[in-house]
Formats: sequence, C-alpha cells, structure tokens
Amino acid sequence: MRHKRVLPTAPLRPTAKPLPATALRAKALDLLARREYSRATLERRLLPLAESVEAVARLLDDLTARRQLSDARYAHSRVNARGRRYGDSRITHELRQEGLDGKTIQSALAEGEDELLRCQGVWQRKFSALPGTLAERARQQRFLRYRGFSAEVIRQVLHGLIEEDET
Repeated sequence: MRHKRVLPTAPLRPTAKPLPATALRAKALDLLARREYSRATLERRLLPLAESVEAVARLLDDLTARRQLSDARYAHSRVNARGRRYGDSRITHELRQEGLDGKTIQSALAEGEDELLRCQGVWQRKFSALPGTLAERARQQRFLRYRGFSAEVIRQVLHGLIEEDET
C-alpha cells in the first residue's frame, strides 16, 4: 500500500530578517573575495538580504568608488576565462545578460586573444583534420558556430588559411 506524501504547508526556508548595512557590506565583500561580479549580478544577490533597494544602491556605489567592484574588471576576467573555449559573439551575449554595456564588453574583447587564434585552437583540439566531405564540413561549422565564432573566422579556419600562412 502506498502512502500519500504530505507536503509541508509552511515554507521550507523561513524568510530572513533584512541584514543591517554592516552585515550587508560584509556579505558583499565575502562574495567579491571569491570571484569578480558585475554590478547587476551582485545587486541581484544582495537585494533579498537588504532592507531596501536604496541600501543596496548606496553599498554598490561605495564599493565601486573604492574600486572593489568593477564591471570592466569583471568583463576582463570573464573574457579570459571563457575566451579559450568560446567566440566573441557568445561571450558578448553572456556579458550583456550580466548587465554590462557594449563599450565595456568591446574593451575587454579587444584586450583578449585574437578570435581567429582562439577558433583555431578550439578546432584543433576537437577535430585536428580539415573536413573531407560536405557533411563533415557542416558538422565542424555547426560546432564552431555554436561556440560563438563568427562565420568569417570559421571559414578561414576550415580553409586552412592559418596553416598556410605559418609555413
């Protein structure tokens, strides 16, 4: 005989009291000590813990003024971390979702490794041989396109132009 599962009527996690400003600052610094955050992401993380939206805004403004929070630094760290595996369009999309503006994103991408070299590295690790058939070529193109590389860069890599230039 099966017993009917009874769901609890009370919430599993009681709503916490808002943190005072000093504890909210400590929480923000604890998060920032582990990794970089964009302003928008850190704001989303802190809002449920804060007394008001204004308290979070004041805290974030203060952290930015003290250079403890920086969207540019966050963008550079994400480009360095994700750039080895993904193309510019995918990284740009991810950073836009994090609330960064286009100027900050373009600055971070400009300082990163060239997209053509990154695409060549990703392609080399995955395939290492130029496609012999149209079906294989389409498969390699889809893979690289999914990774966020531009059509022009993919075309150059699959035509073997980089290998020809190096010899």
